[in-house]
Amino acid sequence: MEPRGMKKWRPFATMPEQYIGLQEIIKRQLEVPQLVLTKEQMEQINFTLIEALHTNKQVYLTYYKNEQRITETGFIQFVDSLGNLFIFIDEVFELKNKMRLSELIDVRFI
Repeated sequence: MEPRGMKKWRPFATMPEQYIGLQEIIKRQLEVPQLVLTKEQMEQINFTLIEALHTNKQVYLTYYKNEQRITETGFIQFVDSLGNLFIFIDEVFELKNKMRLSELIDVRFI
């Protein structure tokens, strides 16, 4: 007699549509509408970014991506207010991330 191994779980995977539907429902529950920042809030974010750039202080960045709010820690490497972009290096993987300033929700010093 041969052991069944993973064959016994195959009946539960016969309806892939169910899993796709559940993943879509979970994704919709995590969606957050993008905030509209006031002019004062945008100026404060810009000043904080520039200060973090010049002092090389670590910051918390909260930004909007793929209909979700994401918070990361990192260092600001470049800010272009006219071009509406900035570059930050995340703390975990030390990767350069290029983002638009319009995606930012909040920037705070650690």
